[in-house]
Amino acid sequence: MQTLLLGPDDVADYADLPAVIDAVSAAFAADARGDTIMPAKSYIDLPEYNGDFRSMPAYVHAGEWDAAAVKWVNVHPDNPTDHDLPTVLGTLIYSDPETAFPLSVMDGTVLTRLRTGAAAAVATDHLAVPDADSLGLVGAGTQSYTQLEAIATVRDIETVVIADRDPEKQQAFVDHFSDRFEVRAGSIAEAAGCDVLSTITPVESPIVERSWLGDRTHVNAIGADAAGKHEHDDQTLLDAKLVIDDYEQCTHSGEINVPWSAGVLSDADLYGELGPIVAGDLDGRTPEDGLTVFDSTGLAIQDVAAAHVAYEGARAAGAGTDFELVGTDRT
Repeated sequence: MQTLLLGPDDVADYADLPAVIDAVSAAFAADARGDTIMPAKSYIDLPEYNGDFRSMPAYVHAGEWDAAAVKWVNVHPDNPTDHDLPTVLGTLIYSDPETAFPLSVMDGTVLTRLRTGAAAAVATDHLAVPDADSLGLVGAGTQSYTQLEAIATVRDIETVVIADRDPEKQQAFVDHFSDRFEVRAGSIAEAAGCDVLSTITPVESPIVERSWLGDRTHVNAIGADAAGKHEHDDQTLLDAKLVIDDYEQCTHSGEINVPWSAGVLSDADLYGELGPIVAGDLDGRTPEDGLTVFDSTGLAIQDVAAAHVAYEGARAAGAGTDFELVGTDRT
């Protein structure tokens, strides 16, 4: 039996985004049912290299399928300028939970991009107003493209405002999507006034003011993924129906981590986790709701779900490269 090697192009080709969104939704529901095992994300901080490693293992039983995986991923902000490498690099091992056989070793960087966009789409589907047709994006990096692609699968997005401090990145985004959407470069305040707002920046001081947000805006707070990161005004978090992906991760390293540590936010300010909403155990948006916020830190169960789609799609297509990873010693 051989292991399937999937590079970034393979993952991009066979992890169909709508299928990934469905699988990630199923993983959130499985988590709410108690059908997942997900140890806490572990960090190896490397201040001498201005970076860190993170290990993310999980098992998911999502009804028709079950799978296990572990992702080894980093964040090294100096990589693009100093080493001509991406800030985030990831490798994932996808295993058969019955035998522990490593079914696949695959690129985790594209996979991370897809599952992050998928989680925002799932949250948007449950928390944004049904007639949402405008999307604001703060940060014009790679994830902004996936945010638009994913969110446009759950809402009929017509207008897009992209905000970034780099005009060239803004224009590249506009040029990429101009034939599909009414898309323009704008300020953070203009982006924040849209029906849906996704923020994808690494800042440690809030850049989105409460007063800029629309009365019914849904916010996907994506950028905060480590202690000290913080994109949004504390008042926004206090005013919103505040939904998180995971209590331990969000209080440690999500958008809420800074005001949480300062005692500004407490359990009483949290509406709940996304999983029970997806499972139907907790209401999503109701007619009485105004501002909603989803604090997304990225969960290992999302990686398992996306890896499942990539592996099954590649196997069905006969894609990827088979190789012998496990020896024949059966002791």
